[in-house]
Amino acid sequence: MTVKDIFIYPIKSLGGIRLNEAIVEEKGFQHDRRWMLVDEAGIFITQRNHPDLALLKVALGENAMLVTNQRNGEGIEIPFGAETGEALSVTVWDDEMPAKAVDPRFDGWFSDFLGFSVRLVTMPETTQRKVDPKYAVNAESVSFADGMPYLIIGQASLDDLNSRLAAPVPMDRFRPNIVFSGGPAFSEDSLRKIKIGDLEFQIVKPCARCVMTTVDQATGEKGKEPLRTLSSYRTLNGKVYFGQNVVALQSGKIKVGDLIQPL
Repeated sequence: MTVKDIFIYPIKSLGGIRLNEAIVEEKGFQHDRRWMLVDEAGIFITQRNHPDLALLKVALGENAMLVTNQRNGEGIEIPFGAETGEALSVTVWDDEMPAKAVDPRFDGWFSDFLGFSVRLVTMPETTQRKVDPKYAVNAESVSFADGMPYLIIGQASLDDLNSRLAAPVPMDRFRPNIVFSGGPAFSEDSLRKIKIGDLEFQIVKPCARCVMTTVDQATGEKGKEPLRTLSSYRTLNGKVYFGQNVVALQSGKIKVGDLIQPL
């Protein structure tokens, strides 16, 4: 098994970025889900209710992110150090955590796109949002991701799903961080501790999937697949599973082509 793709999603629920290599940190890959849009109550905004967020594509520069609206080609450049220092409390699911407001001139751009008032926030390094202790290995913290620092999926698992679909879907429907080639479909389900390149990771729980998998990341349109087909053969205790959640046991760097070894 080898690393086929590496993805990060700097602003939660916006477009992802494919990388050739990534820096592995406790909270997730460097820059992964370190920014997020929240409503006026500080509650996170996602494609679940606002699928057109998929049309906002993100690119990383040396000192800034470029966010581009695919509808009209307009974009904004957000410097990495654009937080204002204003502290606020934000909520992701059941977790409440401190964040920093980003320069409010960016809020208007996102608010205009969505049609209601939102704010862009960032997670300072000092924020400790702990992984659920049922699954944490070393009391890890996580970014603004739904709950876990990393998500791994085998390409063979997607191939198996696509063999059952009338119209195949790309891997971006599932927003993984690490995609690997080699091994049979759903081989990630049987892995526990692995080594990727020189770094060790622990697979801690299967990933339950939601309606976000039904959002076409190219058009922002929502349908019924692949969740409908996936539910027909990947349901357990009322939840549909695809991919595995992971924590990093070491920090460093991994790259496309790295060998993945079960430990």
